[in-house]
Amino acid sequence: MTGEGAGSTGEVSLATAYRTHTCGELRASDVGRAVALSGWVNRRRDMGQLIFIDLRDRHGLTQVVIDAAESPEAHDMATAVRNEFVLRVEGVVAKRLAGTENAKLATGDIEVRAKSVTVLSSAKTPPFPINETDNADETLRLKYRYLDLRREQINHRLVLRSKLLKALSEVHHANGFVEVETPILIKSTPEGARDFIVPSRLQPGNIYALPQSPQQLKQLLMVAGFDRYYQIAHCMRDEDMRADRGPEFTQLDIEMSFVSQEDVMSFVERMIIEVSRQVVPDRPIRAVPFPRFAYREAIDRYGSDKPDIRFGMELHDLGEVVAGSDFGVFNSVLADGGRVVGMAAPGLGGASRSEIADLTEIAKRAGAKGLVHLSVGDEGITSPVLKFIGESRAQQIAETVGAGPGDLVLIVADADIHAQEALGDVRVELGHRLNLIEDPNELSYLWVYSFPMYKWDADNNRWDATHNPFSGVNPEDESLLVTTSGDPAKPSPGDPAGQARALQHDIVLNGWELGGGSIRIHRHDLLARSFALQGHGQEAAQAKFGAVLDAFEYGAPPHGGIALGIDRWIALLTNQENIREVQAFPKTGSGTDLMLGAPSPVEIPQLTELGLALAPPRTKSEPKPAS
Repeated sequence: MTGEGAGSTGEVSLATAYRTHTCGELRASDVGRAVALSGWVNRRRDMGQLIFIDLRDRHGLTQVVIDAAESPEAHDMATAVRNEFVLRVEGVVAKRLAGTENAKLATGDIEVRAKSVTVLSSAKTPPFPINETDNADETLRLKYRYLDLRREQINHRLVLRSKLLKALSEVHHANGFVEVETPILIKSTPEGARDFIVPSRLQPGNIYALPQSPQQLKQLLMVAGFDRYYQIAHCMRDEDMRADRGPEFTQLDIEMSFVSQEDVMSFVERMIIEVSRQVVPDRPIRAVPFPRFAYREAIDRYGSDKPDIRFGMELHDLGEVVAGSDFGVFNSVLADGGRVVGMAAPGLGGASRSEIADLTEIAKRAGAKGLVHLSVGDEGITSPVLKFIGESRAQQIAETVGAGPGDLVLIVADADIHAQEALGDVRVELGHRLNLIEDPNELSYLWVYSFPMYKWDADNNRWDATHNPFSGVNPEDESLLVTTSGDPAKPSPGDPAGQARALQHDIVLNGWELGGGSIRIHRHDLLARSFALQGHGQEAAQAKFGAVLDAFEYGAPPHGGIALGIDRWIALLTNQENIREVQAFPKTGSGTDLMLGAPSPVEIPQLTELGLALAPPRTKSEPKPAS
């Protein structure tokens, strides 16, 4: 729809009974046009004879001038208005006087000379300034989120989020995907995090669970013959909030039939490239095609299964170099089958004792017992452990990690994987501190694949899936899905299953896991074997996953997919470090909705109707219930 109300921008008209144009629409070509605008008072400046009001809506700002000589009644009305009042202004578009233009505004060449001003709604003084970019206290922002959402920066992020969802819908429909909505009330199943549960009034004593993901449902859609499914799915997990996750999140959910892992990864990569270029065309993609790393390579080179490769500072194995030294820590770790890994921190050779202590604390928080350091200078190497490793070996260490004069060598010795991950955390911190990322605007997508199929759960004496219980196994490793004892119900940490590789694939963006997926097990017999290794006997597996097991007896196609975190994606596209900054109504770190006051105490009649009673809160000294 176009026409007079569309102005000179050529956009779809948003004219209504209250406005002919938005506050971001008018241009110099509209000079002389009679218009009506509606919006909030962003700023008011009273110069006596003239009152200037910056009128704001989500589309932009327009300067309104109320001249007492031209419109005395409008001037009288404008005298009483304050910031955040909602106004309707009628007037004529005029060109601003030479020298008063505002190049920062799309409407900066014009102003509206008001003929009438109508107050549609008055406003109290907000608890924090709406028209300033500085962040207010987050508690206040979340309590008054409807005010926070008026602010330009967060408004922009949510508009971009909408653009992302639109692009995702278009690209999937164009590629033959069917959008299917799956239910919110489902069965509770063990999928890695605690479920939020919903009691059933009609079936007292029974519960629904809110979906952690539509995992089983999308696989059942593949059995049903929908060979390409997608959904923008709302998911809930009762877990502690971190910067990149919370109790509620939105994901792009995809599943495809008759596909290999390469088919899935190739489509997802093309989709991500297309969507990224539509939504943020000004942000270059670092490498196309996306780099690919086997899990083991990512861990050994970067100390992470979600590596940020926008800077170097790679890890190096120092086992052969330090073997046989007089340093007991290195020797004991290597004797136990652990790893000694190191890296060079450029230009930090003169780091102070407090700076070293700070880096050591980062390594310890990641599980390391400590952090060894060597300072490389023009005249040699200095280190608290130099007397144990010797100057010759210290020089070999520096050469191995690529350290030169002025650099600092950092070393962690610990169990395999733990050592790399601890030093990897230090690497990421230093990458940001030292500003090693050459182009922060760059989008660095990459794949990590070939993850371990399982990890040993010593507390419950079973193998846990590293991804989800349905992940497929590399065909070469199918024979490994057995126990040493020969009894699937008696797994042990020495089982061949511990060496199996999953057909799992994660997509990473700028050091964040953007999404993960896999080719699924589609054979009933193999899925039952995998469930047994994970501690789910035949009866338990049937009780927890019966729908999928039953469906697989009626002809299941090979299938696989992925789920991408929408909140994480838009956070990264808008350079935010916390997903709360891209969610309309987020919870606090403790899961509280400060605006609505949720969660709130339950009413006794509600409990009675559900046949429930509240147990007394567990004290800190009481053990957690068994999983």
